[in-house]
Amino acid sequence: MIVSRKRIASRFLAGAFVCMFAVGRSLAGQGAEHDPRPGYVGDAACAHCHAGETGSYMHTAHRAASAPANDRSLLGSFRSGENVLTIHDEAKNPELPSLFFKMERDGTGFSQTAVTGWGKETHKRRESIDVVTGSGARGQTYLYWQGDKLFELPVSYWSDGKRWVNSPGYTDGTADFTRPVNPGCMECHASYIAAASSDAMTNAYVKTTLVTGITCESCHGGGSAHVAKYSAGAAHGGDAAILNPAKFTRDLQVDACAVCHGGIQRRALLPAYSYVPGRPLKDYFESMPGAAAEHPDVHGNQVGLLQRSKCYQGSATLSCSTCHNVHEPEKVAAAYSEKCLTCHQWQSCGVAKTQGAAIKKNCIDCHMPVEETQVIASETAGQTVRARMRTHWIKVYPMAKMGASAGL
Repeated sequence: MIVSRKRIASRFLAGAFVCMFAVGRSLAGQGAEHDPRPGYVGDAACAHCHAGETGSYMHTAHRAASAPANDRSLLGSFRSGENVLTIHDEAKNPELPSLFFKMERDGTGFSQTAVTGWGKETHKRRESIDVVTGSGARGQTYLYWQGDKLFELPVSYWSDGKRWVNSPGYTDGTADFTRPVNPGCMECHASYIAAASSDAMTNAYVKTTLVTGITCESCHGGGSAHVAKYSAGAAHGGDAAILNPAKFTRDLQVDACAVCHGGIQRRALLPAYSYVPGRPLKDYFESMPGAAAEHPDVHGNQVGLLQRSKCYQGSATLSCSTCHNVHEPEKVAAAYSEKCLTCHQWQSCGVAKTQGAAIKKNCIDCHMPVEETQVIASETAGQTVRARMRTHWIKVYPMAKMGASAGL
């Protein structure tokens, strides 16, 4: 059977893929000034008394986990000559239709357009870029609204090389605008959005409830009672009306991080956004043992990796916050070496025999090397690129891996 060129080209704009683990949240409007949930007041209310913490937190990757699409949040270039991603070039392979994506901005906002076909006989699909997910440390992925439904766009931004790529998980050579964004996908990149259905796989939402980024109340719980108390003139001090993760037990502190940094080998027991900081995570998610549970991927399961470390197992107090101050932007990796040296003597390291005290400057690249993730990969124009992330499994690694991580 002879298939027309028009039918072949149209297939490049078809396809469907259900998002099972990506996360993000969108915004309808200008910003997350107020959380629509009862008892939640938004970051602006926190800043009145906690200007230092909120001021620095605004520059963290957590706070930038999602945002409305604008000049500040979009990192990819929309300039002519830098805004096109070519997948197939008809001139180089006439057997296949050309396929390229064009990222544009105009008076109405930002958009992605897929163009496929032969010569002047082309098919196009254009959708707006409404929501940015990802801080940009490694890249960004974009979402668009279609009525009250939220979908992922086919082109993402990859920070390594500052380039446009096929969104991770998409089939190279197609232009898929049909991947739905379900509540589980939204839960870790945004503070809240109300689903319009009880179906865990729905992608329909109440758009006006969207709060982008990870806000203060994601970790501290609703702050309305706390704000009301101090607005009435109460003396500052301990307050049971607000959650303070620093006062949780070590395990509950780690559980609060594991909501989003505990991997995907689990089944949700309750709807998205049900988790309350300070409660056991097992009440909200059931672990699903599997190959990934034996050796967690470096993407998204920092807690699972940390818990395999002898440092963690041998301490009653070591937690994520031992090294990370969530209110401040991340430091360069080597700067965390000082944390290692609060427990370990540098002289006991085998490398000290050849490198001496210089090893004190960087424990991290040796004992927490950078690895390729097997989860986040983009296949673009015949090439595969994978995100590289630092493992949180602290241990002694082979010298070859240590050298590769440190760029030696």
